Amino acid sequence: MTEMTQKQKYNLKRQIEELKECKGKHTELISLYVPSTKQIFDVTSYLKNELSESQNIKSKTTRKNVLSAIESILSRLKMFKRPPENGVVFFVGHKSIGSDQTEMVAFVIEPPMPFKTFLYRCDSLFYVDPLAEMLTEKDVYGLLLIDRRECTIGILRGSRIDLLKYMTSQVPGKHGKGGQSQRRFERQTEIAAHEWFVKCGEKASEIFNAEDEINGIFVGGPGPTKKYFVEEKYLHYVIQDKIVEVFDTGYTDEFGLRELVSVASETMSDLEVAKEKNVMKRFLKEITKGNKSLAIYGEEQVRKALEMGAVDTLLLSENLRKYRVTLKCPTCGDIKKITIAEADLEDFHSPDCSKCETPTQMEIEEKSDIIDELSELAEKTGCGTILISQNSEEGDSLYSAFSGIAGISRYPIDI
Repeated sequence: MTEMTQKQKYNLKRQIEELKECKGKHTELISLYVPSTKQIFDVTSYLKNELSESQNIKSKTTRKNVLSAIESILSRLKMFKRPPENGVVFFVGHKSIGSDQTEMVAFVIEPPMPFKTFLYRCDSLFYVDPLAEMLTEKDVYGLLLIDRRECTIGILRGSRIDLLKYMTSQVPGKHGKGGQSQRRFERQTEIAAHEWFVKCGEKASEIFNAEDEINGIFVGGPGPTKKYFVEEKYLHYVIQDKIVEVFDTGYTDEFGLRELVSVASETMSDLEVAKEKNVMKRFLKEITKGNKSLAIYGEEQVRKALEMGAVDTLLLSENLRKYRVTLKCPTCGDIKKITIAEADLEDFHSPDCSKCETPTQMEIEEKSDIIDELSELAEKTGCGTILISQNSEEGDSLYSAFSGIAGISRYPIDI
């Protein structure tokens, strides 16, 4: 099975977000999953039966909305001789828009990965679980930090780090006693340490065993404790066999998880998070070079560099929620393009045309997700695009310090 590209993952994620925002007043939203193995004739027959059954819905409004949704899907099915290679999904119905009003919505999605099950559901929400499962990260690693005082257990999913458990011990520290008291104290300390390691091993094994598919375990911590813990096999044998490597880290708390992933990514270059970190490190290194820097950032500068064909690698934050909007004057036909945050789009009021003597409000002719728009612009010039998550320090800095849009140019440019 072919893996999804970054762009496909992003687009699917955005589609799911949009679908989740749709809420029906009643059970008026239909989700229909048609796998590639299903005959269109069989789907049509199934829907005609549902159309007949829906005549019995007691609420007149709900009945009318459900019937119109089924009829809409039936008309769209006529466009298909057979389902696409990965199947097709229909989301059709009436969503609530406030003040007791509804609005008809229709989405037809050809997913980036195939699914096997035919499914029809009529509910107050669209059923998106099968699509969401396609976004489940396959790059999953267990993270374990341990010393005699702390233990932190986490999971690396793609580039996202999740803290699952943090524990502290009661193992005594160093003391100044001597003679027989010292030997007795040391024995008590070693017993307490052993009990602590047993506790940590059992909890880590329980957590990691609960994961369906875990590719490996990274163990870290300061000093020799982590290696002793691994060598003495305090973990369940199934989990013990999944240990990839043991790394030195300065911390054993939540901050240590990021540190562990960072040092692991230096040797595990095939990790998704490693790819993100490496390209961001390259960009941040270019920032410090002054006049000979290949780093560019900010939408206006990056857009100009893309139009010049000067960008080698485009860096975009996955958390960008903006649209590139094309405005057109209905009188003189003048075109203007602006960028608007998704949160501001609903209350956006188009400006008046600057070229018309009589004030004329421009109209929205087209809008596109800025990540799609910039990626397409990059593709035309042979520029690679990398979507950076906000899960790492580097990814967070791209979004917060550089507005989520940056690039590495092919040669130094002055914009």
